[in-house]
Amino acid sequence: MGMKRILVVGASSGIGAQVAKLLEEDGCEVVSISRENDNSRSNFFSGDVTNTNSLPEIEGQLDGIVYCPGSINLRPFKMLKESDFQNDMEVNFYGVVRVLQKYSSLMKNSDLASVVLFSTVAVQTGMPFHASVAAAKGAVEGLGRSLAAEWAPKIRVNVIAPSLTDTPLAARLLDSENKQQAAMDRHPLKRYGTPEDVASLAVWLLDEKSSFMTGQVIKWDGGISSVKV
Repeated sequence: MGMKRILVVGASSGIGAQVAKLLEEDGCEVVSISRENDNSRSNFFSGDVTNTNSLPEIEGQLDGIVYCPGSINLRPFKMLKESDFQNDMEVNFYGVVRVLQKYSSLMKNSDLASVVLFSTVAVQTGMPFHASVAAAKGAVEGLGRSLAAEWAPKIRVNVIAPSLTDTPLAARLLDSENKQQAAMDRHPLKRYGTPEDVASLAVWLLDEKSSFMTGQVIKWDGGISSVKV
């Protein structure tokens, strides 16, 4: 990919950590923000996406932004409080708004600027117990398409909608062999996603190879949203 400078928000674990790793292997400079201290990275900043004042000042040009923080709050609708919806919106949606409002201007001089956001398969395929997270991620999809239009042709914006991925965030959904087998059986490809699966798509969306793609919500989900076998 060459020497691009990419901001990865939420790079301390899971998909974000894998995105940062692949970008560095491709020769990119990675600037990372996360709540957890990550001194293994030279360009690490501590910050909390739920608080605008906590976001660090970053100087210099950026060629891309990847927003990885998310939540998995699966409960029956009647057991969800209004605060659950608010919390999911804070992390999944308002965090994106805060990050892009603060840092998108740093991409204005880049020749191939690209933003990658994350949704969930549960937005476009209704799944039980996903009401709060699907609502928040649905807002992300709407924002992504709107910004892709507003920022064209200078900045591309795309959204990845994965299904269940083996990350620390999803650990309790995969913490037994029975749960793992059930998750595999639900997918037409008979496996669930890995951080590498999702990160490889994110890295491609930051690269010139995807320069004709913007405003898309890409279903990266082992076929679960569109194939019945």
